[in-house]
Amino acid sequence: MILIVSDKANENIRLDVYITEHTDFTRSFVSNNIKDSRVTVNGEIVTKNSYQVKLSDVIFIEDDIIKELDVEPEDLYLDIKYEDDDILIINKERGMVVHPSNGHHSGTLVNAVMAHCKNNLSSINGVIRPGIVHRIDKDTSGLICICKNDNSHKNIAKQFMEHTNVRKYKTIVKGRIKEDNGLIKNFISRDKKNRLRMAVNDEGKLAITEYQVLERFRDYTYLECSLYTGRTHQIRVHMKHIGHPVLGDQLYSSTDKNFKYVCGQVLHAYYMEFTHPNTQERVKFESELPAYFTEILEILRKNG
Repeated sequence: MILIVSDKANENIRLDVYITEHTDFTRSFVSNNIKDSRVTVNGEIVTKNSYQVKLSDVIFIEDDIIKELDVEPEDLYLDIKYEDDDILIINKERGMVVHPSNGHHSGTLVNAVMAHCKNNLSSINGVIRPGIVHRIDKDTSGLICICKNDNSHKNIAKQFMEHTNVRKYKTIVKGRIKEDNGLIKNFISRDKKNRLRMAVNDEGKLAITEYQVLERFRDYTYLECSLYTGRTHQIRVHMKHIGHPVLGDQLYSSTDKNFKYVCGQVLHAYYMEFTHPNTQERVKFESELPAYFTEILEILRKNG
């Protein structure tokens, strides 16, 4: 595996921390392998975890380290919206992790997809993320595209990179947004004070979100959000930035007094559109709102 330090916001971060944040390895696992001379930076072996990464550093992690984290198939339920020889469209349930990571070695979408597709998955993202061309957060529900071969993976990944695909989300945010629509355009990078969070930062990558008000309530707003870029936590960060954090998002906001039982952001990836990698036809997929989301809407409509 090769990692290239391309974001200036990551400069001067410890090597073990950087690798942990950009892979699915635990920090202790990374630390031990650095000490065992199994990681190089710019072709030179680095044995100190405290090495501070620099912009354009090329970090190489030996292949046999990755093989130790092979993922096992698991026969888990999948809500399949579409499938052919090239792609698989799944409506991910809330609470399911997309791929194995720290503390989540089983029960993930990847475990389930491996059991369903057998050996028919793209290999570009390695053994940890077979078929995964994009992801959505654990507590975000909705549509995700799985690629069943390398050609489809390269094609779909290019569309995501060039933003020729369409992805729309529905969410409920705190506060009453006055404008009927808006465009949020700024830069997002890792939060320097809290490495679990992202933040608006001039040193980050361009992030663009368009929102449309679907319904207003006394203290909340029901929105449709369209992504023009795909940064980590993009909608969650942008909503917090304009003073309307996503309901239930305890990473970027506090527990809501009216919905104390809601743990995790109320955010659903309901629409996806792209050019099919084989037929070259424009394909569109849509999923209904999950029960947890509609229940909250019913409460808001009832209570104003």
